[in-house]
Amino acid sequence: MKAYQLKVELLGSEPIIWRRVILPAGATYNNLHRTIQYLTNFQSGIFDCHLYEFNLPEDNMKVTNDEEAYESHQYYKKNKKLVEKRLKGVENQYAEKQLKDLQIIIRKPSTLKIDKYLETYKSLQYTYDFGDCWQFKIILENIVDDYYFGYPTLITGAETAPPEDVEGLSGFYEFREVYQDKSHPEHESYKTWADSQYYCEYDEDRINKFLMFLSIRRQNGTTLIIKIM
Repeated sequence: MKAYQLKVELLGSEPIIWRRVILPAGATYNNLHRTIQYLTNFQSGIFDCHLYEFNLPEDNMKVTNDEEAYESHQYYKKNKKLVEKRLKGVENQYAEKQLKDLQIIIRKPSTLKIDKYLETYKSLQYTYDFGDCWQFKIILENIVDDYYFGYPTLITGAETAPPEDVEGLSGFYEFREVYQDKSHPEHESYKTWADSQYYCEYDEDRINKFLMFLSIRRQNGTTLIIKIM
């Protein structure tokens, strides 16, 4: 089975938080999103907690679960002349930006496959949770022709990933400092909160147990429905 060896990096983290994973070809952008969720401490792979997007600048496209952005682009497509006339009649930077944003193609992640773009441009940009604004770079390292499993497999990686709703990287580093300091007066409250977020240290075996439930393809290449347990 054809598959992709990917390196996933959390941009701005120091030391860099990264994972190397093999993902079957034919995966949708939603499959890739859920894979990244399992590679980290995020929970959207199970609960769909936040919005996310893959930015494909070379194709002037974004792939996102943001229904509002999708509907806005659909309206623009159907009423292009009317919208452009209205916005071009407003001479300010906001109108210019709004028109430029509307011209970006918006696709839903559940049906579009990653293969063509990934093989052409060798990398993807992924943003998760527009509030905390976690930004990842996904790099195609290798194409594998003889991958046996129909689900992703974590090969290796480094550093523990942030939990949900920790207010970005600065909030994560503040959290880590208190969480690791048992003498800190707020340590127990931070630990209780972390447990509620299913936060845990980087554990390859644990991650791979979760990834096994993310079925993307059978060995014969038949596409399957995602199973989340």
